Amino acid sequence: MDHSYRANGNVNGNVNGNGNGNGSNGSGRQFGRGHQQPRVYQEPMLEPVPAGQPTDATRIFVFIEDLFFLAKIQETARKLNVKVQFVKSDKDVLEAAEISGEKPSLIIFDLNNHLANPLKTIPKLKKEFKKETNFLGFVSHIQGDLKLKAIEAGCDTVVPRSAFSQNLPNLLRRHGAPDELEEVQ
Repeated sequence: MDHSYRANGNVNGNVNGNGNGNGSNGSGRQFGRGHQQPRVYQEPMLEPVPAGQPTDATRIFVFIEDLFFLAKIQETARKLNVKVQFVKSDKDVLEAAEISGEKPSLIIFDLNNHLANPLKTIPKLKKEFKKETNFLGFVSHIQGDLKLKAIEAGCDTVVPRSAFSQNLPNLLRRHGAPDELEEVQ
């Protein structure tokens, strides 16, 4: 039996498989999305930060418990040659800053991380680091009330998880690069 008609999708002159061959539903309107390519997010190709001295201080601290996001942040930081430290409490950040002598450039909070108690921790750290440090929180897109509370607590920016994930390489590169490199860009 000849099945060559299956190769090109043409069954008795029917190209689209709907019986009329023109891709419309009889009312003249097109249905479906046609033959469009699916939209797939392509991670931007960013150059890694040049390797510095082994004593370079950590400039980015992350309060997160979600293992999937933790792995994503670790992998992105590794690709960009940026140091990121995952912390559990404000004491960890203060201790690291004291040891290195540098204030963090960015502190990231998963605002759903109840163990870190972000709404109490953010004001403590904001008081200590003032404007030298950016505070970024991320939440589910439906948590508008938590977003407002985090901004009131001192978070500079609060974004949905999806936006955080999409902008992660740019954030890490911008805040993880040494000051000399930031000025050149």
